[in-house]
Amino acid sequence: MESISSPHLVVLTGAGISAESGLKTFRANEGLWENHRIEDVATPEAFARNPEQVLRFYNERREQVRRAVPNPAHLALAELERHGFRVSIVTQNIDDLHERAGSRNVLHLHGDILVARSSSDPALRYPLTHGDIQLGDRCEKGSQLRPDVVWFGEPVPAYGAACDIVAAADLVLVIGTSLAVMPAAALLESAPLDADVILVDPQAHDLAPPGVWSVARAAGEGIPLLVHEWQRQSRLWVPETVIRQ
Repeated sequence: MESISSPHLVVLTGAGISAESGLKTFRANEGLWENHRIEDVATPEAFARNPEQVLRFYNERREQVRRAVPNPAHLALAELERHGFRVSIVTQNIDDLHERAGSRNVLHLHGDILVARSSSDPALRYPLTHGDIQLGDRCEKGSQLRPDVVWFGEPVPAYGAACDIVAAADLVLVIGTSLAVMPAAALLESAPLDADVILVDPQAHDLAPPGVWSVARAAGEGIPLLVHEWQRQSRLWVPETVIRQ
């Protein structure tokens, strides 16, 4: 029998999976994020113009992340890994819900809200096990600390590594994201031509491009169903009984 640890499942997750844990997304409300314009809280220009407002905004988001708990989709993916499957997660989310669920191979494409970094040297990073970032908090080089997240208009340093992960996939599972924001939108172009792609989203039938399987369910419903079938068969495949439900 083929080893269940050899096929590689690559999971691309977006805001939809975290929304099921109560973390709001800006796209759900006409471009506003917690009643703030993106231009005012998630750009380098906003930080230069009003750093105190930006820091306060991310401090509030960080507290929300700390209060949130992994949902059945996060837990099912971690259980699949514990069952012996090779699972890599590339997430657009800046929370740590995948890690708290137990997933070990997680790449944060857009950074990690639970980490602070120097505003002058991105290599200087500081885990925020507790507390927040305040105006006047500085790195050892004397620069103001900022959230270690990728703002709109900034490059995405982890993008090359994400493409390499997707290029090594046997099956790609897309959860809670339309992959509409660049450069994440181009990630699927790195997938091998023979790799199946499954999109799990309540609107999956409308969002899935040609050649992509769709599961029109919320992540907390659809992912446990898929994981159950993979565990039952001890292999990665496209379970049409789930796809057609």
